[in-house]
Amino acid sequence: MVFVAALLFGHGASVLTKPEHSVTDMIGKYWSQLTSPGTESSSTRRGSVDSWDERDNNSRFCSLDTVVEHEEEQLLQQDVTRQIERCLTQAKVSSLHCQVLLLPRRLTMRIGQDVVRSSADEPCGLRGASIAVYVEFKDGLKSVGSIIPDPSVIPTFELSVIFKADKDDSWPPLKNIFDTNKVLKLRAEYRLVKRKLYSSASPVIHDFS
Repeated sequence: MVFVAALLFGHGASVLTKPEHSVTDMIGKYWSQLTSPGTESSSTRRGSVDSWDERDNNSRFCSLDTVVEHEEEQLLQQDVTRQIERCLTQAKVSSLHCQVLLLPRRLTMRIGQDVVRSSADEPCGLRGASIAVYVEFKDGLKSVGSIIPDPSVIPTFELSVIFKADKDDSWPPLKNIFDTNKVLKLRAEYRLVKRKLYSSASPVIHDFS
């Protein structure tokens, strides 16, 4: 289990005969009212209101697009965050050799946000990523897993997510429960390394704290 924040982690219309002339009179009276001098300003006002409604509708569509994009980004972020946490959980015994893994509060959520932002300028966004997850120790990096957000898309760039192990990897309240060598604490600092797979450009390194 990964622990977070110092926690243990119709039809049928009737036919009109004689009344037809009353309908004609009604229509004529209606148009005479619209074109009479006394109603010109009212017609003008109505035109301006129609224009405002059109702009308002357009702005609503723009707002809807923004909401949809934001929701998609949130879903991508949540998914990549869960997958990063899964990598850490599965690597506890096999790679990290610990029983308890401690992370600062909201660390994986922050990383998920930064991963999505780093993918925003790519042709396929996050779906074109290949993500490798590491933990950095004094003696180097240990791989804890990899993530392919969309297996149907050929990756165009690679992201390396690098957690950093705390030098003091014990946590006093756990000393009486676990062997301190079996408790690993990760720092709030982390690094993202972005490398384009089909480009000669140098990798871009971002350090976060």
